[in-house]
Amino acid sequence: MGESLAEILDGAAGGRFPVPDGRTTVVEAPSGRDWGVIAFTAHSVVFTDEDPAWVQATLASLDCDALAATMHPRFLNALLERTGRTTDTIDLLTVASALPGDPPLELREITDPVHPRVVSARRRRDGVRMWAVDGGVLVLGRGEAGRWEVAVELEEGARHRGLGRALATAARHLVPEGEPLWSQQAAGNARSIRAFQAAGFRPVGSEALLLVR
Repeated sequence: MGESLAEILDGAAGGRFPVPDGRTTVVEAPSGRDWGVIAFTAHSVVFTDEDPAWVQATLASLDCDALAATMHPRFLNALLERTGRTTDTIDLLTVASALPGDPPLELREITDPVHPRVVSARRRRDGVRMWAVDGGVLVLGRGEAGRWEVAVELEEGARHRGLGRALATAARHLVPEGEPLWSQQAAGNARSIRAFQAAGFRPVGSEALLLVR
């Protein structure tokens, strides 16, 4: 396993995961913005500039299965209180490889810098760009450790037509060749999970991001 979050993510994207030994690895946060927790199978990674000894001691104090400790509400609450940060949800973390050629949809790039979806995405990503089609939008940018990330949003009337899958697939054509593309889906959003998996995204773990207030 790599020693930085970027190396760990690159390994996971290529199918090389941390050893499933039930332990938690604490690595330096890649930036002041990018803090959080990723739980792979039987191994977790906490990326933060907080004291690793505090992280390990707090995990050890929990009365729960060690394999689930980093996503336990008590640990996440303690981490949020200590860092003064907030979080939205625990997401399913998925990844897919880039695809060659042009996207199979006619995308219209939205260049409005104050579009609400763009403003929201910039809280978590750099270099944010957004494209639209009738009934939906695709947002692409650089997230944790510089990884490419995509999010898709559909209008309610455009659901159940395969548009989410088509947009997620189109995003794979927008990243440079050889680069993995990451996405997060809320665990309860079954429609989104199905759409991204149908577009070739595979689950690698769960993720909770610590956001600056």
